Amino acid sequence: MPLVSMKGILQRAKEEQYAVGHYNLNSLQWAIPILQAAEEERAPVILASSDRLVDRLGGFRTIAAVIRELVREMSITVPVVLHLDHAQSVDRCKRAMEAGYTSVMIDGSKYPIDENIAMTREVTEYARAYGVSVEAEVGIVGGSEDGMEGSIRYADPGECLRMVKEAQIDALAAALGSVHGPYRGEPRLNFERMKEISERTDVPLVLHGGSGLPDDQIQRAIRLGHAKINVNTECAQAWTDAVRDFLTDENNARVYEPQVILKPAHEAIKRTVKEKIRLFGTGNRC
Repeated sequence: MPLVSMKGILQRAKEEQYAVGHYNLNSLQWAIPILQAAEEERAPVILASSDRLVDRLGGFRTIAAVIRELVREMSITVPVVLHLDHAQSVDRCKRAMEAGYTSVMIDGSKYPIDENIAMTREVTEYARAYGVSVEAEVGIVGGSEDGMEGSIRYADPGECLRMVKEAQIDALAAALGSVHGPYRGEPRLNFERMKEISERTDVPLVLHGGSGLPDDQIQRAIRLGHAKINVNTECAQAWTDAVRDFLTDENNARVYEPQVILKPAHEAIKRTVKEKIRLFGTGNRC
């Protein structure tokens, strides 16, 4: 099955009140357990590379080619999106589209809203020729992950509406209290503002920092219009814990084959993704 944009799958998710999981690739090998989990659960899935890690993963064309071929070789039949996360410039978005990505997020959140909208509009206009979906961010999602550092700045509903109308985006990441990386203390999303933004914009919302949020907050966010939830930290933690447990087990002291060492880690990613698919209500949607 060819890679798809996320526009159609997010619109359906919003209408039917479930969310599609976005799972970051910290290694190209991570795509295998994520795709296996999605296929077994019959769930659409979004594979994402953070812009800051693209070059370490081999570049845009390498990533796109590997994901296309994995989908073909693994006989994946569920919808798969290849998404660029937190693109730092319009040029990076264009390069991703030209390489075969089917979705991009342009992150102009650090700029004044007029500049953010102008950057995003340039991306959406370029994306039309490729049939690529576009996500934008308003406000600043705090925390630390993949080299991103920032303090939370809540999204303004009026600015969110301007972004949707003026830039014609397909999905909106409105900063509402979630953070990248591990949470310190009890996470608290601003549900009142979330409801207002969802009703005013009527576009699928994206929840960044989905790892570590209590299940009830995630489910409430879905009911209030979040159709895409980003997960990275929990997969990374599961992978790391599995590798650490294997290597500190004295029974494995003489094991050196990478594929043997990494097998439990890949199984841990697969389990984590399946748990998220069930929590988000994405299973059996294909």
